[in-house]
Amino acid sequence: MFIRVKRKKTTYFIHCDPSETILDIKQKLQSLTDQPTRDQCLILLPSEQVLEDAKTLAAQKVENDAVVALTFRQENGQFEDVNIEKPEDHHGLLETDVSAM
Repeated sequence: MFIRVKRKKTTYFIHCDPSETILDIKQKLQSLTDQPTRDQCLILLPSEQVLEDAKTLAAQKVENDAVVALTFRQENGQFEDVNIEKPEDHHGLLETDVSAM
């Protein structure tokens, strides 16, 4: 199965098995993001359920093609808010750029 892990403008497509734990997924993401697993938080969308490291994907009802938000720990120790930019967030920018030509 695959899950889509989104953060800001980036989407990571992670190949995984339902028996893998969230910590396993974070370890895969660590190699892509250079962020230690302890500084990552994965949130299942749209339910906004914070996924627990020790539990498997199946136990937390993460299914094939699920969308998961990735946030990082900030300097103050808190995790940042979910920030996923959508293409329509930039729609007005494209029109402005074209009209300026």
